[in-house]
Amino acid sequence: MRILTGITTSGTPHLGNYVGAIRPAIAASRAPGVESFYFLADYHALIKVSEPARVQRSTLEIAAAWLACGLDPESVWFYRQSDIPEIPELTWLLTCVAAKGLLNRAHAYKAAVDRNLAEGADADAGITAGLFMYPVLMAADILLFNAHKVPVGRDQVQHIEMARDIGARFNHLYGERNSRPFFVLPEAAIEEHVATLPGLDGRKMSKSYDNTIPLFCQQSELRKLIAGIVTDSKMPGEPKDADGSNVFQLYQAFATADETTAMRHAFADGIGWGDAKIKLFERIDAEVSPLRERYEALIAHPQRIEEQLRHGANKARAIAKPLLAQLREAVGLRNLAATTQAVNVRGKAKAALPQFKQYRENDGRFYFKLIDADGRLLLQSTGFPSPKEAGALIGRIKSKGIEQAELMRHATHAEGIDEVALAVALRELQAAD
Repeated sequence: MRILTGITTSGTPHLGNYVGAIRPAIAASRAPGVESFYFLADYHALIKVSEPARVQRSTLEIAAAWLACGLDPESVWFYRQSDIPEIPELTWLLTCVAAKGLLNRAHAYKAAVDRNLAEGADADAGITAGLFMYPVLMAADILLFNAHKVPVGRDQVQHIEMARDIGARFNHLYGERNSRPFFVLPEAAIEEHVATLPGLDGRKMSKSYDNTIPLFCQQSELRKLIAGIVTDSKMPGEPKDADGSNVFQLYQAFATADETTAMRHAFADGIGWGDAKIKLFERIDAEVSPLRERYEALIAHPQRIEEQLRHGANKARAIAKPLLAQLREAVGLRNLAATTQAVNVRGKAKAALPQFKQYRENDGRFYFKLIDADGRLLLQSTGFPSPKEAGALIGRIKSKGIEQAELMRHATHAEGIDEVALAVALRELQAAD
């Protein structure tokens, strides 16, 4: 079972990242029978961040955060996306089979278009090809390592479904010719159980809202930020609603079951907001302090983090390179000398196939005929008013064969050709497709 998680390098890790992603992912990586892949999605960061120094700093901080929190790079695959050249190459191969209509339906792209239209601007104003192609890059991240499951929130499920669609299309076009699919079709592992922390203002903790508490800020800053959490105006001694409190929700995310129960009773007994925030600071700092020490030691030696990421990239490429070589062969990006040698050994090139030919006669109608590899006529159509109608029947014949009634209505056997010869020719075409 392979599980893959990407972390976009666009900001500083905060408590919401730790509770919602880092802590549960590291715990899951220790489960038996699981191969865990964690990568720093710095290509994805370029879609939304145009400050090079910020991307670099975020990559350093996020890598240090995961390592400080206990990720073991020897037992997992931990790498930087941009260190795997097979990812952008696979992105292009997938781009060539991905339907534009599928990408048109991506939530992020549609939301950007809707915002433009609501503001009276051109539909694609300010929208880059990177944003539009984001789902294909994400598909390459997942399919290159044949991940079985990708942990995501509900807002990301569509991207996993699109990766499945693109992978299935590639398998259909190229896998069947090689008698096997190349890609495992991934499933979204929806993280219903993962806590979503409130930020300083009560909304979801997010860089977008500028309401985060940095995971490894100094104790003095942590205390100050917690003191600024928005609360209601109830005085000490007045019972308070624990479930509706940002302070309680944050406390619960770090506390044991017994500690949570005790804090719930304290809220019912009217604990003052100042005292509640002190307890919250102490509980968070107790968990984060030892991690902060490891984090600061790692940040002080960025070359060690660089070495870890390059080591992880080598491990990941040991999987990616052989698969990419197979994919290049499958799509026809091949060694020409090897092709020439193969032709010489066999003595002749690959045998020709039967083929349909479409044409227009002097009567203004459109016709088609099916000829075999030797040029012998197998099937002759009647006339159609448009090439589209003639092509539609050819498509049905190729994909499903043809019923006798439809055959007699629109096309006839060539003289001396029986149905067996026609059926063999159609099977050859279906196999080639």
